[in-house]
Amino acid sequence: MAKQLVVRLRADGTVDAETIGMHGPECLDHIETLEALLDAETVSSRFTEDYTSASVNDTSRLEAEQTDGAP
Repeated sequence: MAKQLVVRLRADGTVDAETIGMHGPECLDHIETLEALLDAETVSSRFTEDYTSASVNDTSRLEAEQTDGAP
């Protein structure tokens, strides 16, 4: 899945942002950048399932590391 940052500008001036396809703390960098661009600060947030799931590349690398060290 492609990585996405979905930004919604609401009529009342608030901004909603959601990251899709980013795993772990990677998403936090994008939110920090968005805050800087908008001169805004996050007032509420929550982690998605993507935050706690490992990416395919991370899982493959971990499996390779485990088999390389096997007796």
